[in-house]
Amino acid sequence: MNSRKELFITSFALFSLFFGAANLLLPPLLGYNAGENWIWVAIGFMITGVVIPIIGILAHAKLQGTLYDFGKKVSPQFSLIYCILIYVISIAIPSPRTASATHEIAIHPAFGTSPLLTSSIYFILVLVFVLNRSKILSFVGKFLTPLIVIMLLMVIGIGLFSSEMTTNVSQFKTPIVTGVLEGYQTFDAIGAAVVGAFIIISVNIRHKGSFEEKRALIAKSGWVAGFGLFMIYAGLISVGAYYGSEIIINSELSDDMQRANLLRGVSIAALGTFGNTVLSILISLACFTTAVGIIAGTADYFKGLLGNSHSVYVATSIISCVLGVVIGQLDFHSIIVIAFPILLFVYPITIVLIILNVLSKRWSSPLMFRAVVIVTFLFSIPDAVGFIRNAMGYESPSEILNTLIDYIPLAKHQLGWVLPALLTCLSVGLLSYKTNSIES
Repeated sequence: MNSRKELFITSFALFSLFFGAANLLLPPLLGYNAGENWIWVAIGFMITGVVIPIIGILAHAKLQGTLYDFGKKVSPQFSLIYCILIYVISIAIPSPRTASATHEIAIHPAFGTSPLLTSSIYFILVLVFVLNRSKILSFVGKFLTPLIVIMLLMVIGIGLFSSEMTTNVSQFKTPIVTGVLEGYQTFDAIGAAVVGAFIIISVNIRHKGSFEEKRALIAKSGWVAGFGLFMIYAGLISVGAYYGSEIIINSELSDDMQRANLLRGVSIAALGTFGNTVLSILISLACFTTAVGIIAGTADYFKGLLGNSHSVYVATSIISCVLGVVIGQLDFHSIIVIAFPILLFVYPITIVLIILNVLSKRWSSPLMFRAVVIVTFLFSIPDAVGFIRNAMGYESPSEILNTLIDYIPLAKHQLGWVLPALLTCLSVGLLSYKTNSIES
């Protein structure tokens, strides 16, 4: 197979599997609120919305195994529990959320149908794609992704050229930090873990080359997809910023509906009444490809875990789609509230596993993995406890929790694990270096 064609298909499929509803809806409102400081907020967003996910793909290219290989240096038991949590979370939150977004933004405004009808048809189509496993990468890369990219470029390009290029005053005191946190909320690190494992199996099905050839293909595809994400995110943030003075959004609406209304306003302003149709198709396609990748990746994992049985693949796919229909009846907010405490533990651990797996062997010993993961877990506890207390109706944090948040750097932003994990990594690395020097 032509190597350029294979790179093109894999890169486009990877872009599309990453680019879901949240990736489309978050950037414009971020730019709208950032106003004159949109460039700084875009830089922050790229760190967690592009850099970490692409590092995740590079880690998969290096390992070329399953998600289990990401955590096995901590311990086999840890990695098994971690994998099951990741895949259960994936089919319980991001996958149903794609159906909710499609219904609320694209289908219901046009047809007035019920959430049950929308999600039922939606996941029947998802199941059809997932059961045709060998054709997913080719179809998504050749047809669906180019359509998504063309529509995005239409909205961004025409939008920027037709706006007056004026911005509002920024609402953010620290725009780059806000951008980092907003990108953090896309959960694309977990997406990288799941999508990367899916891409590995897809490449193995289509490509019979050597380990190094596959590694190069996956790594290059990651960089190409990352560049595409960078350009699209920057475009959506800038469009949101420059249309800030022209479009009024209702501040009383939920964040999700504010994002949807802003993007709809930009689309209509750029493309006229046709913009509404473009937005509906764009939302539906972006959500659909993400759901296909999540469910196929989950089915791949359980198939490999249980004797490489095709029946397990089919059963997992059906269960995931049924679960998507059931949970898809909830709105965005309800879905997040149910599982967010678990995410506050799993997401930071996923980030540190991604970073550790791309480091050289000298910095990726089992001791390093165990120490960093344990510290990350411990320093994630205040975030989870604080969220649970807020969800239960407590008006203020407990005295102990307040003290922890005050003393742990970045804890007020739910990033209290970052500095301890970094210091642990450096300390264990230096200790290992000195030990090896003494032994030699």
